[in-house]
Amino acid sequence: MGKLTVTTFVTLDGVMQAPGGPEEDPSGGFEYGGWQAPYGDEETGEFILDVFGRAEAFLLGRRTYEIFAGYWPQHDDPANPVASRLNRLPKYVATASLKEPAEWEATTFVDGEHLQSEIVRIKDAMAGELQVWGSGALAQWLLARDLVEELNLLVYPVFLGAGRKLFPTGGLPTACEVLTSRTTASGTSIHTYRPSGRATFGTVGD
Repeated sequence: MGKLTVTTFVTLDGVMQAPGGPEEDPSGGFEYGGWQAPYGDEETGEFILDVFGRAEAFLLGRRTYEIFAGYWPQHDDPANPVASRLNRLPKYVATASLKEPAEWEATTFVDGEHLQSEIVRIKDAMAGELQVWGSGALAQWLLARDLVEELNLLVYPVFLGAGRKLFPTGGLPTACEVLTSRTTASGTSIHTYRPSGRATFGTVGD
């Protein structure tokens, strides 16, 4: 049985929109795309490569899929672990608007009507990780249904005051176990969490 993991880049105020560049996702009038770029360092790169090395398949939202499909097939390099895995491993896309056949090889579109049962079926048929990268709306949908088994958050030392956030108001109150935590030379905090059930509450000092 495989494991469903989510890996996301976020700011200090929880924004996950358009980390990679100004043109990546300007929807909603977002003007701060590319906020991740000034903080690249070797340790972050090594972590990302390690996560990709555990992938057996990818589960992507439509917007992230379109961004990836517009870039990675044109930057294929068998020696690059990110490019080689994204271009060759199975990719499942949660979408009601995109239809087969997909132009990017090894891609399957999964209609939202049967998404939860399909995700469980796909994950249970593999031994490695079914990985979600970015895909904010999909990640929120998965978290709301307790389907995420491991969460990698790369928190960058910047806050923006605007943009789509990973954890919206109205999400399920969820407690997590911290599996690993570190801070890189550029100030990026990398945390790996395992959701452990509903959050509990009390009074400090009792």
